[in-house]
Amino acid sequence: MTETLVFFSIGGNLGDRKANIEETQDFILFNIGDIMISSAIYETKAWGMPEETPLFYNQILGVQTSLTLMQIAQEIKEIDEYYGRVRKKEGYANREMDVDVLFYKNEIHETPLIVPHPKIQERNFILTPLAEIANDLMHPVLKKSIAQLIKECEDKGEVRKI
Repeated sequence: MTETLVFFSIGGNLGDRKANIEETQDFILFNIGDIMISSAIYETKAWGMPEETPLFYNQILGVQTSLTLMQIAQEIKEIDEYYGRVRKKEGYANREMDVDVLFYKNEIHETPLIVPHPKIQERNFILTPLAEIANDLMHPVLKKSIAQLIKECEDKGEVRKI
């Protein structure tokens, strides 16, 4: 089976944030594939949530996998269940862990996940760590590099490396 490099965003703002990231890395390594590259962990304010919301830890991972996008979606569902996360259609919620697929190959998908993630270009907390490990990566829909997307991003929220 062909190996694919998939970019994930992982992060949360509840519980032991660093331990949750490490545990999620272990889950991904065991169930999805080899972590080939990872950004530093960044601390950020909650995006789209009230000011008093606890700060998030976020990290981007580049994972080599032979899984299909459908299989990856099932694994993410298991992570959600482990952390007690219920995904809602509207709004954002505090959570111990959130795992999103940012890019799968250079492909565009509507199901089982929307890939590339539809809000990458709006979120500095995604773009900053992604640029650390994949600055030249081209967005297959927007036809712009991550470096270009950072320059154009209107989100100026602080993204602090820890």
